Amino acid sequence: MALFLYNSEVYKEDLHAALNSVAGIERLKGCSVFITGATGLIGSFAADMLLEYNRLQNAGITVYAVGRSKKRLEERFEGAPGGLCLVEHDVQNPALFDFKADYVIHAAGNAYPAAFVNDPVGTILSNIQGTNYLLDYAARCGAKRFLFVSSGEVYGQGDPSVGAFPESYSGYVDPTHFRSCYPASKRAAETLCVSYTKQYGLDTVIARPCHTYGPNATKSDNRANVQFVNNALAGEDIVMNSSGSQLRSYCYVADCASALLTVLLDGKSCEAYNIANRDARVTIAGFAQTVAKITGRKVIFAAPDDAAKEQQTVITHAVLDSEKLYSLGWRGKYSVEQGLTNIVRTLENIIK
Repeated sequence: MALFLYNSEVYKEDLHAALNSVAGIERLKGCSVFITGATGLIGSFAADMLLEYNRLQNAGITVYAVGRSKKRLEERFEGAPGGLCLVEHDVQNPALFDFKADYVIHAAGNAYPAAFVNDPVGTILSNIQGTNYLLDYAARCGAKRFLFVSSGEVYGQGDPSVGAFPESYSGYVDPTHFRSCYPASKRAAETLCVSYTKQYGLDTVIARPCHTYGPNATKSDNRANVQFVNNALAGEDIVMNSSGSQLRSYCYVADCASALLTVLLDGKSCEAYNIANRDARVTIAGFAQTVAKITGRKVIFAAPDDAAKEQQTVITHAVLDSEKLYSLGWRGKYSVEQGLTNIVRTLENIIK
């Protein structure tokens, strides 16, 4: 798939739009950037941005793309521009590397419902123990900054009357529910990051992405927005296992990755930033209907089976206030319809 992405004019346009959204990206020239979760949705796009910047500007950035499987890394980055170093590593193991990185972007971790159900312990450990190992590595190698990719799910079951959740809002996470393995461990990892700054002087900053979607989602990703697109492109109608009335902030992956690099470069130390496009708020049903409109399919509502019920989130309202991010000069470029149109254009060509 990687070769098709790199040969896709739509994907290249997305990379260029994302690069143009990062003010001061030239400060990364000649630097090394260590990215975990590099075969995942967000990490792989961020890596592709920096590699494309190398190709366009001869920027001399070394991208350490980190993933658990060397094979998946090779498949994902086949045909990538220069400056790439593949690193096979599971973040649940100590990060005993013999090279130094100027910046660390920690984007690894289970981020989809099937993982929360089937591996809640691994989800917790990768977020807490894995983050600890990487913070230790960043501190030892004298990294300039550590960016932790957290999640908008840290707000848990937020009060809908709040409207959009600012970074200061705490929400509610039930510690006795297995699905809390994800938001609770993300919360703990955020505190671990700022504790490393307090105790060891390592500069850390936190990003909280909302529901992110893009053409480079992995095959194992079973989040609803990914499945809607996959089903539609397979010629199937979109099946909704709920009313879809839950309101969400969405962010196209190009916007998400440009926001991450903006926070990496200009975010304030020890602070968190919501990553969301304020012009891309829609219900789950609205998202599905947009996919259906673009692909010429239909949305069908059906009662969920037991497996679907187990994976459903209790969160009914997940709208993030992104004014703090916008104050850094960042602006979202993709509406939900534009983002989905680009996904469909990219993936249709791959299918053909």
